[in-house]
Amino acid sequence: MGRITLDKVTKRFGDAEVIPPLDLTIEDGEFVVFVGPSGCGKSTLLRLIAGLEDVSGGEIRIDGTAATELPPAKRGLAMVFQSYALYPHMSVRKNIAFPMKMAGMPKEEQERRIDNAAKVLNLTDYLDRRPGQLSGGQRQRVAIGRAIVREPAAFLFDEPLSNLDAALRVGMRLEISELHNRLETTMIYVTHDQVEAMTMADKIVVLRAGKIEQVGTPLELYRTPRNKFVAGFIGSPTMNLIEGPEAQAMDAHTIGIRPEHLDVSSTDGRWRGTVGVAEHLGSDTFFHVHDTGLAEMITVRADGEVQLRHGDTVYLTPQDGKLHRFDEQGLRIA
Repeated sequence: MGRITLDKVTKRFGDAEVIPPLDLTIEDGEFVVFVGPSGCGKSTLLRLIAGLEDVSGGEIRIDGTAATELPPAKRGLAMVFQSYALYPHMSVRKNIAFPMKMAGMPKEEQERRIDNAAKVLNLTDYLDRRPGQLSGGQRQRVAIGRAIVREPAAFLFDEPLSNLDAALRVGMRLEISELHNRLETTMIYVTHDQVEAMTMADKIVVLRAGKIEQVGTPLELYRTPRNKFVAGFIGSPTMNLIEGPEAQAMDAHTIGIRPEHLDVSSTDGRWRGTVGVAEHLGSDTFFHVHDTGLAEMITVRADGEVQLRHGDTVYLTPQDGKLHRFDEQGLRIA
């Protein structure tokens, strides 16, 4: 079991309140991603759950049991750090075994768990190597293996892929998602990368300045962002936000349209502009359109076959039902 409940959890550093009173429930078996810009409090919140930071107020419960005052080792959680935190002088086998050895687990049980973790993570052929002989992705798998053998109630990942190059990040993202499907264990994952959040999460928690802006499935956040912050943070490229007469005509302070929800034409459409930069990515092309009179720049995601270049005149039309409206406070208008 791995149900985690935060009830009015607060964190202060001196006079600075970095996590105002916060409520959140993470259900057993969920893959929950904390996402937000740098400094939003996502790693601090993870460390509060892990017990690596003391709670200033409120309560943390794990499977219904009060855990606020429990030391990290007693919480039944396993954390995977960004830096891998492997012992360079130890073999992979000894690195994975280390937490079990410290817990006094019988040698035979240690070997059973190591072998199982190695099979799950494709590390069997590397058990006798040292971390320095492995790639970044392999070292990350060793760090995950060290967590798996503890058979925790939940796994906590603190930006585990940020040290990897782009290709390795994609591969490890898939491996962690597949691992969750196999283990069916609660996972809490911190990242600043909203693409990771969208592709991996059952549930996303969007944070800003220590406060939860919205909680929901990836598609809920994509389709019905609660406010302008979530609308502009979720989605890649980000949503176009437009103020002024066009928004006022729709009884809104701001309207939003995602780049993929704009139809492109070289002959007619609702808004006229000039192509600035065209980014051809194969299946997709991103056009950055200027001189529309709507915003400094409107980004369009179009089919890769669309042939437009810098300086071309282009007409844009929002697709039916795809415009989002926000009031003066930045809140969604139903």
